[in-house]
Amino acid sequence: MVKSVKFTKMHGAGNDYIYVDTQKYAIPDPSKAAIAWSKYHTGIGSDGLVLIGKPDEGVDADFSMRIFNADGSEAMMCGNASRCIGKYLYEKGLTSNTSIRLQTLSGVKTLILHLADEGHNINKVESVTVDMLQPVFHNEKQYDEKAGDTLTADFRTFRGTFVSMGNPHFVCFVDDIETLDIARYGFIMERDAAFPERCNIEFAQLMADGTIRTRVWERGSGITMACGTGACATAVAAALTDRKGRTSDIAMDGGTLHIEWNEQDGHVYMTGPAAFVFEGEVSLP
Repeated sequence: MVKSVKFTKMHGAGNDYIYVDTQKYAIPDPSKAAIAWSKYHTGIGSDGLVLIGKPDEGVDADFSMRIFNADGSEAMMCGNASRCIGKYLYEKGLTSNTSIRLQTLSGVKTLILHLADEGHNINKVESVTVDMLQPVFHNEKQYDEKAGDTLTADFRTFRGTFVSMGNPHFVCFVDDIETLDIARYGFIMERDAAFPERCNIEFAQLMADGTIRTRVWERGSGITMACGTGACATAVAAALTDRKGRTSDIAMDGGTLHIEWNEQDGHVYMTGPAAFVFEGEVSLP
């Protein structure tokens, strides 16, 4: 059995993951690997582990993605990781297509690669648009609607909007986004009884320049620099509550993502950057 694997660390707007091509390297226990490798002092350091592979038989897709959070739990979807996979596949020569169908646990997503068009970067992916499909507002497996639209955490009450982008999100608009202790409240709210599978928590504020400043507590990872599905959920929640129209720029700690909730097909389209950080080889835990 292979005792070590080659990996690539990438980030999308600061949301960093370890990427492994399972067409070359088998990961027998991805949960264990995610926990060990995600540790910053004793591992590689990341928000989790992403496995790139072939789609399941009968699935109309080009590649597949599995995501494991830093605590070893498996995530259904990650928009930032999807963009990174698009860049990885194209720039490493695994595909020459600029439209890629990616199998995830929350369905097949279409990635549209936008290439640099000048200078020596002509074969580089500058940004990626991901068709995140339609948001869902009623999912009893993810949200108990009897809980209503308010949650109380450590004596503070938050009013929020539940949006599922395949994975569950609860978006709370506040007026103290920069000083809010999101670790304090996010930890409690993630585990609220209203969320049978736990939940990603977004705290957001509409700024004077029209952007939506968003900070994220991710289920299974804690505070992250960005969350693609969270940005989508925030944009949808802003539209539903008449704070914004159907397009928004979501400014997260690691960068800004452009989100469009298309009126014609009801799909949410996310556009943003992806970047390589470094590569290496690591022993299986």
